[in-house]
Amino acid sequence: MPEAAIANGTATVVIHRMTEHDLLEVVEIEESANLSPWGWDAYHTELLAGANSLMLVARRSHRKPEECGVAGFIVARQVADEIHINNVAVRPELRRLGIGQQLLREALAWGREKNATQGVLEVRAGNTAAQHLYRACGFEPVGRRRRYYKAPVEDALLMAVSLR
Repeated sequence: MPEAAIANGTATVVIHRMTEHDLLEVVEIEESANLSPWGWDAYHTELLAGANSLMLVARRSHRKPEECGVAGFIVARQVADEIHINNVAVRPELRRLGIGQQLLREALAWGREKNATQGVLEVRAGNTAAQHLYRACGFEPVGRRRRYYKAPVEDALLMAVSLR
């Protein structure tokens, strides 16, 4: 996985495959992002899913090893000829630095390698920041799923991007 310079001028992020050792930080980021909760067990099960699953983490690259925590993550799965983005999140203090975009671009590149025709995802209808991120990566709204999310109940926008 490539190394990507991030826009804050000092941090560099390295993206690599998620391991079991990343899961506590991934769950912590998930909780801070108000995602529909998967939790440790679901991420662990997905790690065992094999070739049709992609789980990546972005790790800050600093001089001090104790500062090299997980900055963000993405979970995607190939279903037929689509890549479904299940979860993507970045630590709140590191948002708007391009980390989410880099994670999405890596997942979409993986989809192209697997000959997928499109990437798809659901996003809360009220989450305009996430929608902006997805649009920056080429996603466009293609539908709406009424009352898709729970706690709180909210519609989801279905977004897609062509991978051809």
